[in-house]
Amino acid sequence: MIYRIEETTSTNDDAKRPEYGHDDIIWAERQTAGRGQRGHTWISRAEESLTFSHILTPTFLPVAEQFRLVELVALALTDSFDEFGIDTRIKWTNDIYVGDRKMVGILIEHSYSGPTLARTILGTGINVNQTEFDPALPNPISMAQAAGRRFDREEVLETYRRHAARRYTQLERGEYAALEEEYRQRMYRLGERHPFRLADGTLFRAEIEGVRPTGELLLRHDDGTLRGYLFREVEFVIESRDR
Repeated sequence: MIYRIEETTSTNDDAKRPEYGHDDIIWAERQTAGRGQRGHTWISRAEESLTFSHILTPTFLPVAEQFRLVELVALALTDSFDEFGIDTRIKWTNDIYVGDRKMVGILIEHSYSGPTLARTILGTGINVNQTEFDPALPNPISMAQAAGRRFDREEVLETYRRHAARRYTQLERGEYAALEEEYRQRMYRLGERHPFRLADGTLFRAEIEGVRPTGELLLRHDDGTLRGYLFREVEFVIESRDR
């Protein structure tokens, strides 16, 4: 069920409440304390964007395989944008890009029950109809800008929900190889050589070859070595700006 509310601090916080269950979506018009990855704040315009949290209870999935939920939500979103005629790519781990510009941010939070997942909250912010953005944001884009037309936000959300249900069925069936390969094929800058930055500030160039099932980004360095990096160990460098 979709619960639509006018204002909240964070839909991810709301989604932790026990009255919400599997496949429920909390859609807020305004968030006063929306969160993004790496501790960033998610900024959105009321009535022009979509900010929502989708609850799943994948109790069959081991904690060590939680990256499969990243694959699920990223693929469901790119499936949705394909349906609207917008070509998107997944910027590891789970931002959605049009060209070199960010259209979607995702914050995933898990709770556990012993060795398996108990509850997963897929917090998502989609730039839908915005044409003006905070100048502090380095590279935003909206669906409207990408496609040259405005969109019905409820239709966008229902489209996402339909594709997420299909991807969740794949997950339940154990179709992991298919999810992994589709995620890989849709990766931003796959097979291209670009600059990256390590956590200590060191710059280097490498080519994306894919991602491990556990979520590490696989980069082929100039000396030929293939190395895997965890989320906070490496950053993309885009147009001389950190992303």
